[in-house]
Amino acid sequence: MNVWDTTAVKVSMAADSGAALSDAVKLRKNILIMTETAEKAVLEPADPGGWSHDLRAALAVRIALLNDCPALATHYRAAIGSTNLTVVADPTSQNVPDELKHCIAFVDSVATEPANITEADIRSLQDAGVADADIVRLSELNAFLAYQIRLVAGLSLMTETEA
Repeated sequence: MNVWDTTAVKVSMAADSGAALSDAVKLRKNILIMTETAEKAVLEPADPGGWSHDLRAALAVRIALLNDCPALATHYRAAIGSTNLTVVADPTSQNVPDELKHCIAFVDSVATEPANITEADIRSLQDAGVADADIVRLSELNAFLAYQIRLVAGLSLMTETEA
């Protein structure tokens, strides 16, 4: 895999930067490629459980927007195949399907206030019929996006410094 084709590098526009950033990307090539592998595992797993690939992409858009990362949101928006999920991707939408409201509330809380998540939050998902494995899947998605958003922010800052 070409490090310049990874999501983090493309979204941060690091590919268009100067020599210092180019050297940093090359030096961290393995990390960026492992990040891309993790992205595929979280967003397009062989076994998606209760969360389809389209829904995962919509949630990724939502998480990116909640964390003020519009470039990453744009990237993931392109992966949403179902127009029915655009309301899920929009954190300001009040039209989230009833069957996803508990999921959205959890994702939003983890994305914006992770330190405030309690056992009661997990229990509410379980009470709504969400399998434990699917709760883990939601948490993995949020954890990966938290990492990737910070990675993109760091690369973007380096890009601005080079300009």
